[in-house]
Amino acid sequence: MPRILSVSVSELPFKARQSELKNFSRDMFSSDYPDIEKILEAFDNAEIDYRNLAVPLDYFKLKKSFKERNELYAELALKYSAETAADCMNKASVGKDNITDLIFVSSTGISTPGIDALVINHMRLNPYINRIPVWGLGCSGGVSGIAKASVIASANPDAVVLVIAAELCSLTFIREDVSKSNLIATGLFSDGIASVIVAGDNIKSDSGREIKIAGTQSRLYYDSLDVMGWEVMNSGFKVVFSRDIPSIVGNSVRPDLEKFLSSNKLELKDIKNFIVHPGGKKVIEAYINALGINPGLFSNTKKILRNYGNMSSATVLYVLNEFTETGTEDGFGLMMSLGPGFSSDMVLLEIKNN
Repeated sequence: MPRILSVSVSELPFKARQSELKNFSRDMFSSDYPDIEKILEAFDNAEIDYRNLAVPLDYFKLKKSFKERNELYAELALKYSAETAADCMNKASVGKDNITDLIFVSSTGISTPGIDALVINHMRLNPYINRIPVWGLGCSGGVSGIAKASVIASANPDAVVLVIAAELCSLTFIREDVSKSNLIATGLFSDGIASVIVAGDNIKSDSGREIKIAGTQSRLYYDSLDVMGWEVMNSGFKVVFSRDIPSIVGNSVRPDLEKFLSSNKLELKDIKNFIVHPGGKKVIEAYINALGINPGLFSNTKKILRNYGNMSSATVLYVLNEFTETGTEDGFGLMMSLGPGFSSDMVLLEIKNN
């Protein structure tokens, strides 16, 4: 059964207080919204204290072309991907030549050759690595990346799969876009890069904890393409997200989860560790209400949202890292996230602390 050997996340250099971003947004949008103070209450109600940022706030005061922002995306995604990958390999006692597969997940910039190729060149990883660049999964990409690594490691017991989720949401900010969706996005999204190593059965580990991947499930909901995603403009990626997301969570998550658990001969009460992507305060509340569980089970999810903001696909890996740092409970864990499509991804973990 495939196992997660290690996790590493980036603490980016320009972390900003939510209050700073609120003041920034007031300055940016006040001339277009007479009711700006009412709208800015969303910043206070988001239950976010800090946002992880790869660039200083002053960067956003000047108009930047899509080309300029995308070039910076490639530069910074490479830098921090390489850093987290090196740390992740060190934690797992895995050498550069031992990596057999690299899954690179992102939705906030474009690059050809892909960032995966840049990372292999920069780090001088094994040139025969099987490369899988994954683009467009948005917030569900972190869980989906783990699921794809599990498939590879199940097929090849000698596999050592490096999964990197790199999202620089702040660089998608369009200075001249005065839409309400852009304004609300400035109160939620941030930057994050995380790496995970997934290995097959033949790879030994001296970790004090064993995290096995016991099952996966992916679901695409028909006729919901406009719920979340990007509208590609001449100026870049314009954010699209519906206010109906919490209600979709409330109506759909529980039956999908119960179906997934039932296929693994489990029930909701068997899950001890909830490793869930925090889409936002209302999404977290929708999860808790739909599942009818103790809110304390989402404490790590809330902690990551509070201290980092929504980092798209990387966020759930920060939640996973929080579990590995602060302790997991023996038994089953569930990784879960939602993304464009509209879609959901789930990974079942079996955890044993040695």
